[in-house]
Amino acid sequence: MAEQIKKPVKITETVLRDAHQSLIATRMRTEQMLPIIEKMDKVGYHSVECWGGATFDASLRFLKEDPWERLRKIRDGFKNTKLQMLFRGQNILGYRHYADDVVEYFVQKSIANGMDIIRIFDCLNDIRNLECAVNAAKKEGGHAQVALSYTLGDAYTLEYWMDMAKKIEDMGAHSICIKDMAGLLLPYKATELVQALKDATTLPIQLHTHYTSGVASMTYLKAIEAGCDIVDTAMSPFALGTSQPATEVMVETFKGTPYDTGFDQNLLAEIADYFRPMRDEALESGLLNPRVLGVDIKTLLYQVPGGMLSNMVSQLKEMNASDKYYEVLKEIPNVRKDLGEPPLVTPSSQIVGTQAVLNVVMGERYKSVTKETRAVLSGEYGQTVKPFNEEVQKKAIGDKEPITCRPADLIENELAKIEAEIAPWKEQDEDVLTYALFPQVAKDFFEYRQAQKTKVDPKVADKENGAYPV
Repeated sequence: MAEQIKKPVKITETVLRDAHQSLIATRMRTEQMLPIIEKMDKVGYHSVECWGGATFDASLRFLKEDPWERLRKIRDGFKNTKLQMLFRGQNILGYRHYADDVVEYFVQKSIANGMDIIRIFDCLNDIRNLECAVNAAKKEGGHAQVALSYTLGDAYTLEYWMDMAKKIEDMGAHSICIKDMAGLLLPYKATELVQALKDATTLPIQLHTHYTSGVASMTYLKAIEAGCDIVDTAMSPFALGTSQPATEVMVETFKGTPYDTGFDQNLLAEIADYFRPMRDEALESGLLNPRVLGVDIKTLLYQVPGGMLSNMVSQLKEMNASDKYYEVLKEIPNVRKDLGEPPLVTPSSQIVGTQAVLNVVMGERYKSVTKETRAVLSGEYGQTVKPFNEEVQKKAIGDKEPITCRPADLIENELAKIEAEIAPWKEQDEDVLTYALFPQVAKDFFEYRQAQKTKVDPKVADKENGAYPV
């Protein structure tokens, strides 16, 4: 038998970002991270994901921390390891499309403050919504990784994914990530997908998934055997459930094989020991709900992300319509088809789910249309993989002319206006970007920051306590 070529799998560690975002609503503080960084820096990770996603919003809103300060402190600690962030394309880390000058400035400042790899995705996989951020990352000397939002449906054939991979390579991105937020990618499908992407492109392939449906570790195994270069894992105290497979388990799985990471399990055990009391404390306080640690098989049965199902259950309960659960489940694929079959990831999952609930509860389809559904059908989010249902579109937006260009082409530069608005609070250049993304939350934080300096008690309260899906 021919000797296998040694190709160690690379690991991106998510404990400082997606792991705690998925399990404890992004509540890990910077001061909790800093003492363990020196040990984490010795592991040999491909990268450590530590910023982006919901961390920016949560730092300001709930932890009263400056996210830019967090990035600088983490950068100071990691001397040998690349830092990585998640970036929502033209949405940056916010919830609407921003002008190109804001996107470019955000990328510039992220890299200037120490970011190495920027993982950029779009909820519709609309390439046009990725271009600005990819070009900005390249211009600043950063690594631009494009993440494909993985989903199932008629349109999402292997040919579709291969075509997307070619476009990403042509765009000049440095690597591709399969972003399986809902945990829908099955092990043997992962073999097919990775092989197809490897046939289509020369770019490195990374795989990101969540343990929600229970198959993630097996999916990683098959993907790596098929040639996947990098996988995302989390240290065991913050692994599994709605988080990622455990780092130590993956390391041990490939020990002594051509994919051996070479990581030191004793060092990993010391790092796990550091995070374990945080997990125990979160369980005790209720911040970590044991329910998110189990397997949600409905995710695979209905091909709907777990978070979307729980949203739906609470919406139906509020409307005294819990008995309509299965009707809504049947309606979700219909609404998704009407809306051009988008991937079910934030925010499209919430938009489709809420509209399906309304369609069933109101007793008539699209009798009530949410403003977000209208925005999708108006082309405000970008182009979907399939055309919209014209009848539904007409009912929702009437004679309004839908947007067919890249949505950000219609947004004028915003930075100068924001600079003027923020003048009373500005202490660093980065404050302009903080305010651009979350004006009210940023203003509250800036006032809190000023109050801290004058030792006045701030009147800023933790207004809400929700988890952040991304």
